[in-house]
Amino acid sequence: MTFERITSDPAVMGGLPCIRGLRMPVATVVGMVADGMTVDGILTDFPDLVAEDIAEALRYAAEAVRERELPLRHPA
Repeated sequence: MTFERITSDPAVMGGLPCIRGLRMPVATVVGMVADGMTVDGILTDFPDLVAEDIAEALRYAAEAVRERELPLRHPA
């Protein structure tokens, strides 16, 4: 899977995956969605973004989770 809208540059945000070289980390966008912001709300607050940026950030996050194990709480 390739990502056309996600970039990583050591000179921008310390190399964190960002949207199109902007100082907008993928994690920030995914966090806003997780916190209940709508796509329209995010686009209103951050006019440099477009809907495709948000969709690709979510796809990138999903792929990142597939690629590594995260510690999870086991059910009691």
